Amino acid sequence: QVHLVQSGGGSVQPGGSLRLSCAASGFGFSDYTVLWYRQRPGEERELVAQISAVGRSTLYSDPVRCRFTVSRDNTKNMVWLQMDNLKFEDTAVYLCQARTGLDSAWGQGTQVTVSS
Repeated sequence: QVHLVQSGGGSVQPGGSLRLSCAASGFGFSDYTVLWYRQRPGEERELVAQISAVGRSTLYSDPVRCRFTVSRDNTKNMVWLQMDNLKFEDTAVYLCQARTGLDSAWGQGTQVTVSS
C-alpha cells in the first residue's frame, strides 16, 4: 500500500503556471495508475488527468487538455501535474489518487487559486 503527500499549489494570476507534486511512500508505486482530480465548492469531483503505472499513457479532460501535463518518475516515487495558462475556472482543490485493481490511496489535497 502507498501513502501520498501533495505539495505545490497556491495563488496565481490568469495565464500563469503552477506545478503540483504527489509524493508516494510505500511499496509497489510503479504498479499504480495515478489520477489527478479537482473539486470546486458545491460541485462534483472532476477527473482532470491520469497517467498509467509506467507512465507510457496519459489522459486529460477536455477543459485542461493542452494546458496541463502529467508526468511521473517511478525511481523517485513522484508524480507531477504541470499546469500552464491557468484560467479562473481552474480554481479548485486538487487531489491525487494512486490506484490499482485492489488498492487506492489519496493525497490530502492542495488549493489552487487563479485570480487577478
